[in-house]
Amino acid sequence: MPDSRWQPAPLIRASIALHLLALIAVIVEPAQWRWALGVVLADHVLLVLVGLWPRSHWLGPNWTRLPAAARARSEIALTIDDGPDPAVTPQVLDMLDRYAARASFFCIGERAARHPDLCREIVRRGHAVENHSQHHRHYFALMGRSDIMRELQAAQETLAAITGQRPLFFRAPAGLRNPLLDPVLARLGLRLASWSARGFDTRSGDVERVKMRLLRGLRPGSILLLHDGNAARTPGGVPVIVEVLPGVLAAARAANLRFVTLRHALS
Repeated sequence: MPDSRWQPAPLIRASIALHLLALIAVIVEPAQWRWALGVVLADHVLLVLVGLWPRSHWLGPNWTRLPAAARARSEIALTIDDGPDPAVTPQVLDMLDRYAARASFFCIGERAARHPDLCREIVRRGHAVENHSQHHRHYFALMGRSDIMRELQAAQETLAAITGQRPLFFRAPAGLRNPLLDPVLARLGLRLASWSARGFDTRSGDVERVKMRLLRGLRPGSILLLHDGNAARTPGGVPVIVEVLPGVLAAARAANLRFVTLRHALS
C-alpha cells in the first residue's frame, strides 16, 4: 500500500513556501502587498493549469506508464472507464477472454451499485475494478478536500462491498484534479493513474482514428484508455470500444506485448 503519510510534491512545497514568504513580506513591508498578492495569484494560476494536465506529475505521483519491472516483462495495461454498462461491458469482457487479455475497469460507484452482478463478473473473469469516484462529478477538479474524500471513500466502500476487493488505483473524472487530491489518495491508500495514450472514444465515432491514437507509440509499459460507459457510437450505432478493441488486442499480440491489470504490474 502507498505510504498513508502525505509527502507533498516539490511544486506543492514550493507553493507553500511562496505563500509564507509573501505573508512575511507583507508583515515586514505592508506597502508591498500588491506584489505579494500578484505572486500568490500567479502561483494559483500555475496550480490550476497543472491540474488541467492529466498526465502531469507535478501535483504528486501519477502512473502514466507501468513500472520498470512490468516494462521489462513486455507488459502493457488496458484501462476502461465510466462503466459498468450492461449494453457494452459484457461485449468487452468476451473480447478480452478471446485474447486472454486482462484489463483494469475504472468504475463509477453509483453505476456499480446499479449493476453489481456485472462488477462481480469483471472480477470473476480475472480483471480488476478500480475507483473512478462515486458520482463522476463534472466539477470534480473544483471540489474541496472534504468533498473529494467523500467521493473517493464512498466509491471505495461501494466497490469493495460488491467485489470483495478494495480498489488500489484512482482515476479522476476526465483526468482533471487539484492539489487537494493527493493527500486524500495518501489517506485512502490509493495510487493515481492516468494513461500513456487515449482514444477520445467518448467524442469520436471514427474507429480508425481512435485505434491509431491508441497504437501510435505502443511499447512496453503503455497504459491505454478506452470507455465502456459514455462510449461514442459509430455511424452504425455500435459503441466505438467494441469496434476498436479487437484491432488493439491483435496489434499488441503481434508486438509480443501482454495486457495485465495495473495491480498485477505492482508485482
